[in-house]
Amino acid sequence: MNKKMKRYINKLFFLSLLGSLLLSCADLEERPVGILAPESLFKTPADVRTAILGAYGWIATERLYGRQFVTALMLRSDMVDIGDRGTPAERQQVNDFNMDDNNGMVNVFWPYWYQVISAANAAISGAESLNLPENEINPLIAEARFVRAFAYYHLVRVFGDVPYLDRFITDPSAVKDISKTPAATIYQNIIADLQFGKQWLPDNQPANVRSRATKGTAASYLASVYLTLADYQKAYTEAKFVIDNKDRFGYGLVADFQDLFRAPQPNNLREHIFAIDFLGLQSAGGGANDDIIPPMTGIRGADAPRSGWSVAVPSLAVYNTWDSRDYRKEVSFEDSILIGGVLRPYTVFANTKRPHIAKYTRFAGNSNAEGRYSDHNYAAMRYAEVLLIAAEALAEVNNGPNAEAIGYVNQIRERARNWPGKNTNYPADVPTGMSKDAFIDLVLNERRLELAFEYKRWYDIKRRKLGQEVFTGPTSLEPHPNFDPNRDYLMPLPRIELQVNPNLGPQNPGY
Repeated sequence: MNKKMKRYINKLFFLSLLGSLLLSCADLEERPVGILAPESLFKTPADVRTAILGAYGWIATERLYGRQFVTALMLRSDMVDIGDRGTPAERQQVNDFNMDDNNGMVNVFWPYWYQVISAANAAISGAESLNLPENEINPLIAEARFVRAFAYYHLVRVFGDVPYLDRFITDPSAVKDISKTPAATIYQNIIADLQFGKQWLPDNQPANVRSRATKGTAASYLASVYLTLADYQKAYTEAKFVIDNKDRFGYGLVADFQDLFRAPQPNNLREHIFAIDFLGLQSAGGGANDDIIPPMTGIRGADAPRSGWSVAVPSLAVYNTWDSRDYRKEVSFEDSILIGGVLRPYTVFANTKRPHIAKYTRFAGNSNAEGRYSDHNYAAMRYAEVLLIAAEALAEVNNGPNAEAIGYVNQIRERARNWPGKNTNYPADVPTGMSKDAFIDLVLNERRLELAFEYKRWYDIKRRKLGQEVFTGPTSLEPHPNFDPNRDYLMPLPRIELQVNPNLGPQNPGY
């Protein structure tokens, strides 16, 4: 994201505010809000583009991809545990499966997703009000619809049924009693938005930036959505479309796994299909561009600029069970660091004596002494994940792996063998003759390692209903005996929202 996009965040605050007002203002009727209409706000396609860039900007905030939302996803998984137990209780609740309906993390990120949606809906309505030819305006509408789909895809997986808004709200009082939309309907709306994007988005954005959606982005997310819905034929079809057109879209695996986490990454990094772009040492109102993931995962007491707060830290079992011959482990973990100018092992770390996540702290680019306000382009979707989606879906369709499915995983493993300056023989290629179940387990584990700490693991646990196995089973990496599958696959709706609008009930089970 560039400086111009950051300015759009503040410029569009009044648009996004409408989305949060309808869900977060107890005194809505007592606080008059000016009535806005798209035709008064949007005069040209450039105005629509401004709204779209503002919607992207809301994603790159401390409340969403800068800390709160993505930290919640990490802690919810079996790959990241609480390190410093002095951290606020709201984080411990998310991690320990004992959160209540007033959880502070949820209270913060819920309205921000609706600000993203509000800005996207404003762009859609504004574009439609211009009455321009389809080929001129539909690519912008498609981009706004992608952003809306991206927001709802997160919301529906975290909360299940949520309010679905598909229009620009000109009068918040008209929706103050809105109720929830069934998750199945939300998924169909997400698919419709992404299909429109696949039809109308360009193959490449200007300068081939990856922080704006393209036709390949929409198809990749269609593959992911279909995988989540266990519609494996469609998941494979969409993933195969991306793979077959990788040169057209400029996709591929980067040679060195470390380069994916070396800020500042190029804005057109080949493996990135969709990236959340932060700009080093820049910030704005509302938490805009405030990336706090490096200090959240960094080592307390380490020398600057690598020090942090030891909040989100893998369990020792995550580290110990990962084969050290895998280059991805070297990139993903920090098991020693300079403390007082001396390289010290994790056994003497000041606060949490476990290896820490290195993906975001090792090369944070232009940032402060704790890695905050980093230069990272966070990959929300990368080409490696599309390969793994294709492998899993194809094995489901064929009732077992074929050479094509195995080949997709082998591409990932070949890169994992590529240490700087040398090529090793681990991890080995996938053997032939595996059963369907064994291959699916292998792919899920490959996802766990390849996408470690990239906010994907919880969604895999949820869609495959692995909670009891990974949190209460004998091989659990992060035991939580209290995990309840009848409650914990969803987070609670914010209590304040139900108090303001009882029509949002019932609360999710168990809260």
